[in-house]
Amino acid sequence: MTSVRLNPLDSAWLFTESRATPNHVGGLLQFRLPEGAPKDYMRKLMVEFRGHREFAAPWNRRLKYAFNKNPLPVWIEDDAIDLEYHVRHAALPWPGGERELGELVGRLQSTPLDLSRPPWECTLIEGLEGDRFALFIKMHHSLIDGVSGMKLLQRAMSLDREKSRKLPPFWASGLPRPPRSGDDNPLPTVANAAALAVEALRGQARTVPQLVVAFGKMLKGLGTGEGMILPFTSPRSLLNGRVREKRRFATQQFPMERLRNLAKAAECTLNDVVLAICGGALRRFLDERAALPAQSLTTGIPVSVRPADDTGSGNAITFIIATLGTDIADARERLAAIRESVRHAKEHVQSLPRQAMLQYTVLLMAPTILTLLTGIGGRTRPMFNITISNVPGPDTPLYFRGAELVAIYPASIVTHGQALNITCESYAGAMNFGFTGCHASVPSMQRLAVYAEEALAELEAAVTPKSRPAKAKATKPPAGKAAAAKAKKPVAAAPPAPKAASITARKRAAAAKRMA
Repeated sequence: MTSVRLNPLDSAWLFTESRATPNHVGGLLQFRLPEGAPKDYMRKLMVEFRGHREFAAPWNRRLKYAFNKNPLPVWIEDDAIDLEYHVRHAALPWPGGERELGELVGRLQSTPLDLSRPPWECTLIEGLEGDRFALFIKMHHSLIDGVSGMKLLQRAMSLDREKSRKLPPFWASGLPRPPRSGDDNPLPTVANAAALAVEALRGQARTVPQLVVAFGKMLKGLGTGEGMILPFTSPRSLLNGRVREKRRFATQQFPMERLRNLAKAAECTLNDVVLAICGGALRRFLDERAALPAQSLTTGIPVSVRPADDTGSGNAITFIIATLGTDIADARERLAAIRESVRHAKEHVQSLPRQAMLQYTVLLMAPTILTLLTGIGGRTRPMFNITISNVPGPDTPLYFRGAELVAIYPASIVTHGQALNITCESYAGAMNFGFTGCHASVPSMQRLAVYAEEALAELEAAVTPKSRPAKAKATKPPAGKAAAAKAKKPVAAAPPAPKAASITARKRAAAAKRMA
């Protein structure tokens, strides 16, 4: 039986798993039914899904814990996968709106995966208004990262509508296996585990000089306002306490052209604009609750370090930490602060040699992992306030079984000390935002989606005041315990937010009316 080792980052997602903090990532994929689709299209699709029992890696992998031979788990191939467990069928009361869909996704994201089985689930959701249906797919983060997930998605669909009609289910399409020599995947024994540990220590020893220089650069500028933002210097906020099991989920969507035009006008990157949108939305969200810290919130940004020719499915990422400028009222100044902070962080990471990247990331994340393992996560000062990820997706429309994929909304991890996660994914000319939050810690989280649209309008007014911003494809999430954004009614661009520390009662009433 072949086996695949987990790297230290992948193993950490398993060791920090709990009922309140399940470590799986998900994707809400919305499709438009093919023109002239028969009434039993969904029923037949589900029958075909349940009948297809050919699996490709990583869909066929499950964990094996062999404590008598190997202290760490490994991935092995499972040849007895129960599709009735992994593939589910759900229906919304027709015509199902985004509110009902969001509530369902919130419940699905709240439930941990069964780690005794291959750690993934696929829920086929019908009953959506506008001749749409959805798939919600979730996989454990130890099995997949965002970049690898996008590769899986693209391989499972087609750019041609007609060719897509014969495609097998998602789990029949996997990532190509990288070439391995006989020694690249040793047997899971104590001797081999010890040998691997020794080799890892040797690798760390060889990179000690680079690591010393790297962390020295982080300290440079401390107290001067220059250089990188240090871990664990972020303020405490309502986003950084203990979390409970239930999740909220909301979405927002913007045209990529609108974001690119703003980035060009501001002479910054697209990712800087995304961070500025999130910073502006969070500033208003916290300010409304009289919970805005005087010090700016910070964000941890995962950065892929996978070589172009690496086809593995495990995690190959590091992190940078940057400000969100939530202490700055002016939108243009906030964007400038974010741009400068990200520049410092990127220069720091790019100065590291490739062989030192894993050790650097493990050392950087070790304190956070330790707080989770010891149960003190969410009770101490956070390493950073919120994780914001930006996953690149395909630029052209994809099809599956003749149905066009119209939107992808990522759902991600919430954990003690990190009650909110924002993950963005580009697709076919749009940037899709997925907001995942703890139901108890982040009340009325769906308002963040509305405030994101208003933050973008505020940025456009500040950076390009003479231009009229294009109308967004953004959607307005309705009130509810867990809501996704409305697909049909775009949110009107709001006027620039006032510079004052608090909004007026009239604006509060207007915001509440929009949520009704």
